[in-house]
Amino acid sequence: MDFDAHHTKVRVNQGFAKGRPLHFIPLKQKETRQFRHSGLLYALSNTSENQINKDMPESQIIEWKEIWKNEYLKWICGFANAKGGKIIIGKNDNGEIVGVPKSKKLMEDIPNMIQTQLGIICDVDLKDEDGKYYIEIDVKPYDVLISYQGKYHYRSGSTKQELKGNALNKLLLKKAGKTWDDVVEPRAKLDDINSLAIEAFKKGATSSKRLPYIAEEKNIEQILDNLLLMEDSNLKRSAILLFGKTPCRFFINAFVKIGRFGKTDDDLQFQEVIEGNAFQLADNTLEVLDRKFFVSPISYKGLQRVENWEYPYEAIREVIINAIVHRDYLGAPIQISVYDDKLIVWNEGSLPEDLTFEDLKKKHSSRPHNPILASTFFKGGLIEAWGRGTIKIINECKKAGLPEPIIEYASGGISVTILKDVFSKKYLLEKGLNERQLEAVVYTKENGKITNSIYREMFGITEKTAFRDFEKLITLGIFIKIGERKGTYYKLRVG
Repeated sequence: MDFDAHHTKVRVNQGFAKGRPLHFIPLKQKETRQFRHSGLLYALSNTSENQINKDMPESQIIEWKEIWKNEYLKWICGFANAKGGKIIIGKNDNGEIVGVPKSKKLMEDIPNMIQTQLGIICDVDLKDEDGKYYIEIDVKPYDVLISYQGKYHYRSGSTKQELKGNALNKLLLKKAGKTWDDVVEPRAKLDDINSLAIEAFKKGATSSKRLPYIAEEKNIEQILDNLLLMEDSNLKRSAILLFGKTPCRFFINAFVKIGRFGKTDDDLQFQEVIEGNAFQLADNTLEVLDRKFFVSPISYKGLQRVENWEYPYEAIREVIINAIVHRDYLGAPIQISVYDDKLIVWNEGSLPEDLTFEDLKKKHSSRPHNPILASTFFKGGLIEAWGRGTIKIINECKKAGLPEPIIEYASGGISVTILKDVFSKKYLLEKGLNERQLEAVVYTKENGKITNSIYREMFGITEKTAFRDFEKLITLGIFIKIGERKGTYYKLRVG
């Protein structure tokens, strides 16, 4: 425990006996002294450290309180469970030192309460500014989870939260250095593993050359162990999710729900539920979307009929696999909402700390929420391991002439919205476009922009006619005009 009176700092062994009085010994400037009290050695020295800490604003690691209340042990508990921090007693919300009454008694009471009620040790300093005493409690982060009166608290941002349910389970795993998919599932037996799923994985791992020799391995238990899906001959949760016969028997929300909506969110027209292991979820979800939810545009190459996807296949595939790998399996199932003009894939979860949605648009570190799931998907040839999934989704949409997908937090999870090509031929005809204007839209989709001179050359029309056509496209909100005079060109309003 530390005491600082008139810039005098006293470091006290935290194990001092409760109730033994501590005497303040004033020191002169720059003086240092040691003394022994009740068998403990005390070191005193002058410092201006309080000048540094008093100027710190409230933040995730700083909390100001005018007076001490025993309930502030919750805040200390929260700091210990998070990244640590400091509580300054005797400072108001404006950051002004107001002093704390009975400071000497609190210097004995606070460390004892912290130790007896939380079971941890904190540095407690008494400091002063212009004759006003204040107390600084320095809380270090702990590797184990700390509770106060049987409840767990956590410092997030500038607020304290009581952890319950899923949030508490996540922190317990984090403190233990585990992820959800790395935990043993005690109810699972080897009979719960689908041997056909193992064989399908072996083919993918061999053809992708990620595990070229796995084709020779016949022992299922050995394969699972090599994939880090077992621990002491027990199956992990990830083994059941990846290769289980019926994962929903173990994890009730391990499925995908697809809904077809009309013009409003409450207009649910029909829905499907997809169950199975993780590999089956990926394949079957794509198959059901194509068969029941998407309208496949039809074109012809000569006499051959070609059916295209309503959305870029690779983008949808990547979104679904990302959702399976990164979702929080303690929460709700993956939900896919299909509308006339967009598709939304939502999964419960959050981005890793220090990663933003803007970071997803460029190369970033790969930090999957379920690293064992991700590792097995990688070895099976389904994903890359370089944090490029979202980049691929964005690029595939751009290649298809679609707007950039919207990735954001929504309803406690992450949603990816892929917008359809709203400038379909049907839509454009309904807007009254002529054949030239339709061709101009197609050209711009493929080339990114179009100029007045290119448009005139395409159709052999006058500059006045071209100008009139472009004005209508701008008025309808289809084109936007960029630049002036000879540098002028036109782009689609979205895309």
